Amino acid sequence: METRAPYVLIGAFVLAAILAVFGFVYWLNNTGGIGPRTTYRVQFQGPVPGLLVGAGVLFNGIRVGEVTELGLAQDNPRFVNATISVASATPVRADTRVGLDFQGLTGVPVVALEGGTSLAKPGEVGTLIADAGAGQSMTQAARDALRRVDSVLEDNAGPLKDTIANFKTFSDGLARNTGKLDGIVAGIEKMTGGGASAPKITYDLRAPQDIGPVGKTLSASLAIPEPTAVAMLQTQRMLFSPVRDVPGFAEFLWSDSIPKLVQARLIDSFENYDIAHAPLRTTDLGQPDYQLLIDIRRFRIAADDEPRAEIGLSVRIVDKNGGVIASRIIERSEKLEKVEPAASVEAFDSAFARIAKELVHWTVASAVMKDSAIKE
Repeated sequence: METRAPYVLIGAFVLAAILAVFGFVYWLNNTGGIGPRTTYRVQFQGPVPGLLVGAGVLFNGIRVGEVTELGLAQDNPRFVNATISVASATPVRADTRVGLDFQGLTGVPVVALEGGTSLAKPGEVGTLIADAGAGQSMTQAARDALRRVDSVLEDNAGPLKDTIANFKTFSDGLARNTGKLDGIVAGIEKMTGGGASAPKITYDLRAPQDIGPVGKTLSASLAIPEPTAVAMLQTQRMLFSPVRDVPGFAEFLWSDSIPKLVQARLIDSFENYDIAHAPLRTTDLGQPDYQLLIDIRRFRIAADDEPRAEIGLSVRIVDKNGGVIASRIIERSEKLEKVEPAASVEAFDSAFARIAKELVHWTVASAVMKDSAIKE
């Protein structure tokens, strides 16, 4: 038995499905969903580039409907009429502002509704008039701005030309006086302490090698603490009396501060005399039997009519209890042939050598030390 297919029924079902799909699409595009809709007429007083039927309608940034119709105004070809369909609950008023907004930098334009205070029932609102220039795109706005800038430049061409000429005159003047400007900048840097500083030249004090034959030696422990001095002597700079800046000494530096330098070279001098019994620093020796306390009174160049290097020391030998065993003042000076760093250091070496020799022999020859701490 042959089965007969219900072709008429199948064809009717397919046609009904197609009509239903088209109906749903039409309903979605023209009513936008469930709920009552209200139609308004909008008139744009200029072009609306990119606006299409089906474009969204926003109220205060919220989508409430879409554009259902677009056309040119027959009475005025400059105007564009549009019909929008929005949800009936949208508070559109007679004074609601209308404009175009662009979604994204180069996005599709949408109709933008905003505000409104005049009370009116649905259907009583007439044609909404868009703001003048509402259809102006961002590109057009940029073109108009450039036109305005060009107009300003054109109106002020003369003053701008004079200003550029003045700048050229000023730059030419700077070019002609580059050397003077460099000198001014260098002077400012020197005054404020800026700029690259000149390299410092370090000089050392030399301890005498030939102290003399070893006669007596130290049998008790002796330490030389760091000498004391006034704040002015706590420096590595060359000092002058009277105090003044002397050409050639701006980059001069002793290898250490004056008190530490004197301490180190005096210990070197005792070692050159008798290294087996030479004194040490207090930090190296702990609690010594005796200490050689030194106060630096002078370490300078006397820059008068006869310049000379001057060294003056006040020296005391004290025991563990702080009792003074012996004391004296040793001062020596050396004439300078020329006030310049190398000659000055040579003069200080000569003066210090005489002081160091005298101090070493005086220390080991001290009468009290001979009785209690020095033996033949």
